[in-house]
Amino acid sequence: MLASNTSSLSIGQIAAGLTEPGRLVGMHFFNPVVVMKLVEVITHGGESGPAAERAVEFARRLGKEPIVVRDSPGFASSRLGVVLGLEAMRMLEQDVASAEDIDKAMELGYNHPMGPLKLTDLVGLDVRLAIAEYLHATLGKPQYEPPKILREKVKKGELGKKSGKGFYTWSD
Repeated sequence: MLASNTSSLSIGQIAAGLTEPGRLVGMHFFNPVVVMKLVEVITHGGESGPAAERAVEFARRLGKEPIVVRDSPGFASSRLGVVLGLEAMRMLEQDVASAEDIDKAMELGYNHPMGPLKLTDLVGLDVRLAIAEYLHATLGKPQYEPPKILREKVKKGELGKKSGKGFYTWSD
């Protein structure tokens, strides 16, 4: 079995370059890996069945909760998570609420462990921008178009926790 940890690259496109594509499966782990339970196991066509079964078992042995999804842009988690994060940024641009209150709405109102803006800071604004651009180009849907605030922050080097500033100011 060959596994790729990706949140957006097409497993089918990677498999196309292999001599034994049936051995490839995607395994999308979430950060921080030691805390997050979910692993997306990504299949590509009918060939990846045995590899997917092995990946599911491997994830379970690691104490993770696997879900199996077909190869599609953003898989399940990124397609949903990116839309939530981008909409939170649009709300910030429109001065609907502060970053803290937007995050608190999701944390307390929907029982999310952290809000979409704080999560974006942890993932990296540059990473979020790249995934949003990929999903927008691939799916052609307006909800994936990156907001101006995201592009501006990345251009200024405000990449989130790794740079010390994103939607929040971070210090170790």
